[in-house]
Amino acid sequence: MEILQTEIAVAELDAATLHASLADVSMESMNLLNQVADTYPDAISFAAGRPYEGFYDVTQIHEYLQVFCDHLRTRLGLSEAQTARTLFQYGATKGIIGDLVARSLAVDEGIDADPSSVVVTVGCQEAMFLLLRALRTDDRDAVLAPSPTYVGLTGAALLADMPVLPVRTSAHGIDLDDLLVQLRAARAEGRRVRACYVTPDFANPVGVSLPLADRHRLLDIAAAEDLLLLEDNAYGLLSSAADRPPTLKALDHHRRVVYLGSFAKTGMPGARVGYVVADQRVSGHSGGDVLLADELSKLKSMLTVNTSPIAQAVIGGKLLAHDCSLVAANRQETEVYRRNLRQVIGGLEQRLGDRAGVTWNAPTGGFFLVLTVPFTVDDALLEHAARHHGVLFTPMRHFYGASAGFRQLRLSISTLTCERIEQGLDRLAALIDERLGELDVPGAQEGAVEPLPGEVA
Repeated sequence: MEILQTEIAVAELDAATLHASLADVSMESMNLLNQVADTYPDAISFAAGRPYEGFYDVTQIHEYLQVFCDHLRTRLGLSEAQTARTLFQYGATKGIIGDLVARSLAVDEGIDADPSSVVVTVGCQEAMFLLLRALRTDDRDAVLAPSPTYVGLTGAALLADMPVLPVRTSAHGIDLDDLLVQLRAARAEGRRVRACYVTPDFANPVGVSLPLADRHRLLDIAAAEDLLLLEDNAYGLLSSAADRPPTLKALDHHRRVVYLGSFAKTGMPGARVGYVVADQRVSGHSGGDVLLADELSKLKSMLTVNTSPIAQAVIGGKLLAHDCSLVAANRQETEVYRRNLRQVIGGLEQRLGDRAGVTWNAPTGGFFLVLTVPFTVDDALLEHAARHHGVLFTPMRHFYGASAGFRQLRLSISTLTCERIEQGLDRLAALIDERLGELDVPGAQEGAVEPLPGEVA
């Protein structure tokens, strides 16, 4: 019997039928930087906000696992079978190191967190999404965030269908006067502002920190306006204790602050372990009030089920090995970051201090600073810089949702050695001089630049 051959159409999807977030320029940011870095592996990178790699040692992974297993056996009294089950099985959705996270917060930050309020997440990114997903009930809901802001927050909000309302950034962090203006304007338009995202310490991407007086005022605003604060503290511990003001959560006496933590910068980014402290009470349940952490745990159980117990064990072992102090665990790294920041700021002054229209800010810690120039900084310039000058950076437009920052670039100081910093700054200066030379051509002048508050020439 003859079988008729018919042409079968290959499945094809229309982009218009996929989630709207996929069409947003913010969703391309992280992939773009990785692609450029992969294409030009010899380029010196001021782009990636990764921890310093000079102290990595594979044997530490095994040592930390052993320390955690010893903890399970000796301090918690688990049998060999129970210890194995803890690492091999799925485990509790909230995580298996909540008590160690709480101890670490008490030791390093003076935060009194009940372990039951801690949810251990797959990186801090999952914590952001869980929070925004839980807070969104309908199209009226929105979240405030400083502009520019971390692209991970923007991306999580897109996935949660939560609009991000921008608040101006001042020389010292989020502008509290503008926060009130934007909050009240949003409410006047019928929006329900559920929270305000803020990074008080060495904010990504601008590197600035909120003064103590402003922290107290922000908490007062949150109380008066019935507003939650989502505090992201990825970089706060990477500074000397004497220089570190208390976190918002440490100052919070009314449970206005949901605390977002990450072990990516202070523990091990490859472990992909973060957490959220959500001790707010949620009423209206038939069985009585529950913690916001419990509600987030429900969402997590349907998203990632749980965070890898093996990854948690490695982080837990590192905490135990340093008496639950990440400040102590990162003393060497912190000194590298402070040295690198001083070197980059000094190197910019030496090379670009006399260039008209070229300015930069000077954070006191963290991974990042921002350079402003009198010409367009876009992805095409990044590719040109990588191909012809062997240097990478991050165009600031990615942190503004492509609505501003077109003449600014972010420099990350965290991964480079002293020698590579000098080479990278030479290459960056050559790129800038090349573009400044093009502006001398009649008709090529791009106009005046509005620098970031606090920038220095």
